[in-house]
Amino acid sequence: MASWNAKPLAVSCGDPAGIGPEIIGKSWKQRVQAGLRPFFAIGNFADFENLPGVPARKIDQPAQTDDTFNDALPVFHIHEAAAAVPGKATLDGAQCSLHALEIACGLTRSGDAGAIITAPISKSQLYKIGFRYPGQTEFVSERCGIARENALMMLAGPSLRVVPMTVHMALKDVPEHITKQLILARARAAEKALIRNFGIEKPRIAIAGLNPHAGENGNLGDEEQRIMQPAIKELREEGMDITDPLPADTMFHEEARGKYDVALCPYHDQALIPLKTLHFFDGVNITLGLPIVRTSPDHGTAFNIAGQGIADPRSMIAAIQMAATAVTNRQIHGH
Repeated sequence: MASWNAKPLAVSCGDPAGIGPEIIGKSWKQRVQAGLRPFFAIGNFADFENLPGVPARKIDQPAQTDDTFNDALPVFHIHEAAAAVPGKATLDGAQCSLHALEIACGLTRSGDAGAIITAPISKSQLYKIGFRYPGQTEFVSERCGIARENALMMLAGPSLRVVPMTVHMALKDVPEHITKQLILARARAAEKALIRNFGIEKPRIAIAGLNPHAGENGNLGDEEQRIMQPAIKELREEGMDITDPLPADTMFHEEARGKYDVALCPYHDQALIPLKTLHFFDGVNITLGLPIVRTSPDHGTAFNIAGQGIADPRSMIAAIQMAATAVTNRQIHGH
């Protein structure tokens, strides 16, 4: 019986009118130099059959990927329609992207695929067809039987990994959500993920303060002393290597980044601004807390450049590489 590690990776098409098909095809073209594990696309074959320089071939089951991958991009055809018009989002395209995501989840949960890599979706289009999730992360977590609050995203690039402790909420609402229990849950999940997915035996975790200068000893806000420090004390008693709250304006320069393996940040932009500044083209979103591996490029559908042949595939390539690495490390460290 083939090991889980040997299974091909499933790449859902995302919104077919966006750059998803193009960057999937370009990733296949660079499969040798990027050292990519065999993967197959899931979507409408018509969206892949005319990509420049990318021969595509329909497959009926993921097991056919290995025999196809060297010669053509394997496409698991799940949606019968005319090819999407680049840049023109439609409800049919949203149906295709949702169907592809659903199939990718099922194949990975069943063990027919080794991991999911999700191309960018159009949430505004999905909402019109009844999608009731903030994003793909919450959809995948529910399909895996994991409560939304227990699945969180890590953004990772070659020189920085970050975990936003709160995500899509107004900045004014963040302080009331930064609780001791939240910090404990996020730190434990991050530590476990670094061990399982990245093979780091003793992760070093940094935590950013909520306030400027990490509160200046309570003079610029007391959340660091009142909420963060008690959580940090408990985590250290568990054996975790975690810093005191750090001023966010000085913890992301090169020398500082060398002292930790992941940064926990109280709010969305505090985490994503440094990550996207450093790794705009090769940052990856990896979902933590799932029984399966799921990654995605750290960018959107880019409807404005779809179909022009200029989309940069580096983030998709990095997402495929990271998924393969996480699958291998989970085998070694247990999943």
